Amino acid sequence: MADQHAISTPTHPSSFAQNPIQRFLVATEIDTRLLGMIGALAIIWVGFNIFSGGLFLTPRNLWNLSVQTASVAVMVTGMVLVIVTRNIDLSVGSILGLVAMVMGITQTEILPVQLGLGLGHPLIWMLSLLAGLVVGVGIGALQGAIIAYLRVPAFIVTLGGYLVWRGAAWWVTMGRTVAPMDSTFQLIGGGPAGSIGFTWSWVVAVIACCAIGAGIFFGRQQRRRFNFPQRPLWAELSLAILGCGATIAAVWVANAYPWPVRIAENYAKANGLAVPDGGLFISHGIAIPVIIAVAVGVAMTFLSRRTRFGRYVYAMGGNPEAAELAGINTRWVTVKIFMLMGGLCAIAAAISSARLNAATNALGTLDELYVIAAAVIGGTSLAGGVGTIAGALLGAVVMQSLQSGMVLMGLDSPLQSIVVGIVLVFAVWLDTLYRRNKQ
Repeated sequence: MADQHAISTPTHPSSFAQNPIQRFLVATEIDTRLLGMIGALAIIWVGFNIFSGGLFLTPRNLWNLSVQTASVAVMVTGMVLVIVTRNIDLSVGSILGLVAMVMGITQTEILPVQLGLGLGHPLIWMLSLLAGLVVGVGIGALQGAIIAYLRVPAFIVTLGGYLVWRGAAWWVTMGRTVAPMDSTFQLIGGGPAGSIGFTWSWVVAVIACCAIGAGIFFGRQQRRRFNFPQRPLWAELSLAILGCGATIAAVWVANAYPWPVRIAENYAKANGLAVPDGGLFISHGIAIPVIIAVAVGVAMTFLSRRTRFGRYVYAMGGNPEAAELAGINTRWVTVKIFMLMGGLCAIAAAISSARLNAATNALGTLDELYVIAAAVIGGTSLAGGVGTIAGALLGAVVMQSLQSGMVLMGLDSPLQSIVVGIVLVFAVWLDTLYRRNKQ
């Protein structure tokens, strides 16, 4: 009689946990550092809401907070990969400023005047965005090549870039402000027209909830395929409820913020709508820059966790010498990381300049501070090898929440900088303690 060998699925570690809280955390496999940041964010929000007289936790402020976070959130996804490989990029704010100037001059002078497309041509915003992406990726390639092949430390290269690209932004227009932007390009920055409205926001929520469910289902299938321990069904259901609940709450807040009264009245007149006695309520819905930031976050998460390039990045950060001995072309990977960072700066430049409806010399100033701080607060280790896109995005929300809350409280700008600096040092200290306890 032939022997039959049954392959049993390994027991999940949560079954050995005694404490209910510990069992929940182990079963759901939630990162405790990420959970800690969510708790800290909740404390920040509640605290600012109390001290601002209830102004912080309003649909208007939370909607504006999401839009203000978008540009930093886009850039921080690239900064994670830069820091994971034990590098740094101090030039992101200057690159943003230069690229914004390039896109501004392209859509206001070069395309409509010099090339004769005319103002309002449907190709203007696309060609301007393409020009910005080319410049951003080109700058990243140049800096990455100097770091990788000439062996100049990233700190020095990007510090030089911080000065060079800021000066280049001034030379593009000799210091003048470029405005206004193309009407279609402005939608990238948000506002009443730059949002998708009530109905489409709920459509996005349904799609997001379906994606969460599909991700959990296929993740379970992958675990079964490779005979990995399966999370308990109640843990999978809890993750789905938490994810969908957060999505629905975010969309509800976005839809609770109406258009300004005057804009709503003008819209009603233009479309022949009757204005009720209480005023016309038109929901903003999710802002386009927020959708862009979330899409970038999802794409960068997939890139870092599901591709060969992402595995190479974390291998280089964990042990550069071993990665090179394993056959990884570390120099070319470094160049690609900085090219990616430059491209993300271009996307952030489009969001920032579209939101302001102008390209100014001050655009992007000190953004490098907020981007690096968001990455570190989000759990990216300056020692390399450790960092997540989700954590960095949450760090960006924390940083912008601090800034927004201090503005509502009427704190002076110098004091805001002091608070941000203290938070950054505190976050690095916590990271040091965390790594020391893990050893």
